[in-house]
This record gives sequence, structure tokens and C-alpha cells, in this order.
Amino acid sequence: MNILQNIHAFDVQTFYWCMARKHRATLTRIGRAVSFSADGPLYVAAALLLWLIGYETLVTVLVFGFLLERAVYLVLKRGFKRSRPADALDNFSSFIIPSDQFSFPSGHTSGAFFIAFCLSEWFPSVNIMLYFWAANVGLSRIFLGVHFPTDTVIGALLGSACAALAIGVLV
Repeated sequence: MNILQNIHAFDVQTFYWCMARKHRATLTRIGRAVSFSADGPLYVAAALLLWLIGYETLVTVLVFGFLLERAVYLVLKRGFKRSRPADALDNFSSFIIPSDQFSFPSGHTSGAFFIAFCLSEWFPSVNIMLYFWAANVGLSRIFLGVHFPTDTVIGALLGSACAALAIGVLV
């Protein structure tokens, strides 16, 4: 068995463990709201607000970094073409309809960790809250049935790496 098969087997086992949680219905309800908080239009609104109150450098980092993150994300999505849990697993349906066909990496998680990293640089007093939110975005994507666990782990790493690069280049 090669490494990708081992990772997939671990992912499926962990995914089913998550789906078997006692309070999964409650986690799914909460997950919808948490996942929605990481939708792209809210990031645009936040960037506009930050620009209006004088954080031009932060907004520049956000725009440059998101362009980089989205480019890498799309290359990975189209390159790996990993099926989502509902397509890969028998007798499973996700709780929401995903916006695209493939699972790897999680764009919501990547975006959330990107935002958490960037905002933590400017507002360090809220970094625990930001990373708590970002981690819950990743968990919500699993509990909504649209991502395997490693999709969210790689999403978190992707978002953090793009934020670190954008800040390193522009600040």
C-alpha cells in the first residue's frame, strides 16, 4: 500500500469517527454558521472596513496574499482531483452542497487560517480567538461532510504559509 492509500485509509477512518459523534446533529447545525463565516464575500467586507479605518498595509497584505493563496489552492484542487466524501464513500451524503467538485485542500480552512494569521500580526491580543475560529472552520467542513480531515490540515498549512509569505514580502 502506498503512502496516499495509507493517508486515505486514515482519513476515512477519522471521517467516520467524526460522523459517529453523539452530538453530530448539533455540531452540524453550528458548523453551518461557522462555515458561512468563512465564505469569501465576508472577507471582502472585512477588507473594505479595514481600509476605511486606516489599515491600508494590512489590506494590501490581504489582497496580495489571497491572490497567492487562491492560485495555489486552484492548482492543488485541479491537480489532485480528490473526490469529496459523498462521492468517495458508499451510502454517505454531505449536509451541504459544496461549491466545487473536489475536496483537497479545503479552501474555507485555508482562507480562515490565512485571515487568522494576518489579523494576528496586526491585532495580537485576539490571536487565540482568531485561531479558535479558524480551527472550527476546518472542523465544520468535516462535520458538514464535505472534507476529509487531511483536506483541512493542508488547508490550514496553505493559508498560514501564504499569509507568512505575504507579510514577509510586503511588511
